Amino acid sequence: MAGKFEVYTEKPGVHRFRLKASNGSVLITSDPHDSKESLMKSIESIRKLAPYAQVHEASMPA
Repeated sequence: MAGKFEVYTEKPGVHRFRLKASNGSVLITSDPHDSKESLMKSIESIRKLAPYAQVHEASMPA
């Protein structure tokens, strides 16, 4: 089974999603969104951009 986006309402007017791996572990939890429409746009952005996302290793300050 592939991963899935789980959409939920945290409290009235606050919408979030979790991206879960196929084993059920949570990979990402979204920031709060004021509307479900805004939340769904964020999910679509992730779906479109993730295949092209690069990995950059950040160095820790000394």
